[in-house]
Amino acid sequence: MKSKSPALPAEMPRSHELTRAQQNATRKQDDGLASLLTPKNGIMRAVEKALLRGDGRHASPPVAEQIAARLAGLIALDILKPGQRLFENDISEVLGVSRSPVREAIRILERDHLVELNARRGATVRAPEADELQDIFEVRTTLFGILLEQVMHDRPAELQATLERFLPQQEQAANETAESYAVQSFLCNLAIADLCSNRLVVDQLKMISLRTLRYVRLGLGSSDKAVTEALKGWRAFYNAVVKRNVPLVIAAATRRIALVRDFSITEIGKVKAVVD
Repeated sequence: MKSKSPALPAEMPRSHELTRAQQNATRKQDDGLASLLTPKNGIMRAVEKALLRGDGRHASPPVAEQIAARLAGLIALDILKPGQRLFENDISEVLGVSRSPVREAIRILERDHLVELNARRGATVRAPEADELQDIFEVRTTLFGILLEQVMHDRPAELQATLERFLPQQEQAANETAESYAVQSFLCNLAIADLCSNRLVVDQLKMISLRTLRYVRLGLGSSDKAVTEALKGWRAFYNAVVKRNVPLVIAAATRRIALVRDFSITEIGKVKAVVD
C-alpha cells in the first residue's frame, strides 16, 4: 500500500499554535501568500479538483501538487496578481515546507500556463493579452466540439443527466453571486469533460479552463446581465442535448463559450490598464 503524502494545513492554525514559519507568514499579507493558509473556498476547491485530477478522498496527492493547487486557486481569485513574482523562499516559509516541492509546484503551474519562468525574474503570474485570450478560447471551442461529438455518440444520456444535475445548482448560484455561478459552471464543464474517453482532449480542456478561470470569473461579475446571459446559454445547450441533435449541441456550446469569451476579454483590458 502506498503511503499517503503529507497534507498541507487546511486553514490558518490558532495564534498559540503558530510555528515560526507561520508567524513569518503573517507578515506577508501584502503579497497575498498568507492566503495559502486560509480555509479553501468554492473556487479553490474547484481548481484543486481540476489540477489534482480527482477529489482526493482516497489518497493525498504529492505535496508539490497540493501547493500548485493552492497557488492556482489564489491566481483564479485574483489574490496573486498578473505580473506578481513568486519567490520559492517566501512560499516555503509560509507553508513550512522545503523549497523542493515549491519549485516543483511552480513547474506544474508553468506547464498549465498560469505562471511563466524567466532566468532573471524567476516565476511570475502570467498576464495574457486580449489576443492571446482570444486564441485560447478558440482552441477551447474546437476541443469542446471534438469532445461533444464523442460524448453525444457514446454517452448522450449521461450528458443529459449531468446537465440535469448541475443546472439547478447553476440557477441557485446565479441568484447568489457571480463567483458562486462561476464555480458551478466550472464544475459542470469538468463533469462534462470527464464523460469523454479521449484523455488528451480532456486534459487539454482542463488546462485551458484553469488558464481562463480567473478572467471568466471577473467577466461574469462585470455586469448584471453577464450571469443571466451565461445561464441562458446553458439552458439552450441542455435543450439541444435533449433533442439529440449534435450540430445543434455544438452550435449552442460555441455560442455559450463565445459569450463568456467576450465578457472575459473586456475584463482583461481593464486588468491590463490597472497593471500598466
